[in-house]
Amino acid sequence: MSSKIAQIRLVHSHPEVYEPCDDSFALVDALLADRVNLLEHRPTLCMEVGCGSGYVITSLALMLGEDDSGIHYIATDINPHAVQVTHATLEAHGVHAELINTNIASGLEKRLARSVDVIVVNPPYVPTPEDEVGREGIASAWAGGENGRSVIDKILPIAEKLLSDRGWLYLVTLTTNNPSQICLQMREKGYASRIVIQRSTEEENLHIIKFWRDFEIQLTTKEVPTNKTVPSRVMDTLLSQVHRLSFKKSSNSSSS
Repeated sequence: MSSKIAQIRLVHSHPEVYEPCDDSFALVDALLADRVNLLEHRPTLCMEVGCGSGYVITSLALMLGEDDSGIHYIATDINPHAVQVTHATLEAHGVHAELINTNIASGLEKRLARSVDVIVVNPPYVPTPEDEVGREGIASAWAGGENGRSVIDKILPIAEKLLSDRGWLYLVTLTTNNPSQICLQMREKGYASRIVIQRSTEEENLHIIKFWRDFEIQLTTKEVPTNKTVPSRVMDTLLSQVHRLSFKKSSNSSSS
């Protein structure tokens, strides 16, 4: 299966559409690493926010199957050229997704509320001036505003509304985005999290984080409504992955 995914080809391109790069590959590798769990999860509705070239949604459909397995796919992008390129990529590999030209999930909130079992997002995460966020064309694929969080912080509450009770969210983040803080914010909303893949390149240190609703966390947050401080033992458990990875990177840098 992994070799099949690796052979995904882009049959159509456009100068205003972001082509797969290290972040796209890391996200697909995270999905492959979690494929057994995904198959056991038996999702019925999967969604990609910001489909770009179609590399990720096509890979996911090839991993899990589609109509014959009872899985339906939806992909959105604010860039109309990206929707066209994604359509060509999907078609070339014999898989299908409903494609919608919209900002994140605008216009879909009511239709998809609490019904999406898997959401995958490679958001614009690069720190940029705020006035670059949401511009037309390819810049919309990477411009993330201050700390690269402007678009991420808009996506998370929408994803929370769309995810089913058993829904999973896979999110690409950069170290600059402060992934530990993102995990804490999601924990306050009742979500557990774990880093599926951490990958360092010459330019980036990427974390692919998986989020899911956790009943025990929801009970914990309800039990202490007046105390906004997360207990130290909870903080240690939540952030241990990020801290270990950061320490490892620092140690490697010092020894090199």
